[in-house]
Amino acid sequence: MNMEVRYATNPTDAKQYDGERLRSEFLIESLFVEGEVNMVYSHYDRVITGGAVPTVKPLKLEDSETLKTEFFLERREIGIINISDGKGKVIVNGETFELNKRDCLYVGRGNEDVQLDSVDASQPARFYLASATAHKEYPTKKLPIEEATPAKLGSDAESNNRTIYKYIHEDGLQSCQLMMGMTLLAPNNMWNTMPPHVHDRRMEAYLYFDMDEDSRVFHFMGKPDETRHMVVKNEQVVLSPPWSIHSGVGTNNYTFIWAMAGENYTFTDMDHVKMDELK
Repeated sequence: MNMEVRYATNPTDAKQYDGERLRSEFLIESLFVEGEVNMVYSHYDRVITGGAVPTVKPLKLEDSETLKTEFFLERREIGIINISDGKGKVIVNGETFELNKRDCLYVGRGNEDVQLDSVDASQPARFYLASATAHKEYPTKKLPIEEATPAKLGSDAESNNRTIYKYIHEDGLQSCQLMMGMTLLAPNNMWNTMPPHVHDRRMEAYLYFDMDEDSRVFHFMGKPDETRHMVVKNEQVVLSPPWSIHSGVGTNNYTFIWAMAGENYTFTDMDHVKMDELK
């Protein structure tokens, strides 16, 4: 288990960052390494994002040195989504949950033993992890993508024809504060979250994936009147502060997982930004 710690950034200070500093603060470049669990602990709402690629043996969810707790989920909850064609399984206190590509598992506070494994080591699962602090126990539940309710948004004319699947939210898998879902852009559509919004009551993390090696997403961030961008590759994560927009356009269509945590548990809590406010 490898854990990196990232601290919160003041938006006034962020105006002074060059491209390299911007990436070091907000872009997570190498989460998915075979045989490893890699995580980033963010001081934005204490959210942990991570990637796990089990091969010849299961990988245990643990990091007592960073969290200073007896076990990882002692005071936390976690959402786990398999982004690989390789089937995965998550063993929670001896109970096994198999995850196909794009299936989601919620594991609640208080579960001591969580292990991540692949059904076939030659075609390993690639688990994306998002964890937030929790004040209450909710049951561990799996939601296959076939059972998630799709919401169609956007249009071809706007280049943002997309389908949103909500997994962990107030009307889906129950949690304390973690919300998690997935957005799939249709072929020939490249824009997400435009016009943009901010939500000052919670942070957000974006994992971009299902991208070709040479494909890129230009992720836009910053305060609405002070926007910046980062060039993002496949399976990289952007940490989005509460004060920042989070929008992107790709060289091809792509898929992304959004995870949010903070004060407000309402999915629709967002402050929309008008196009003439963007600079």
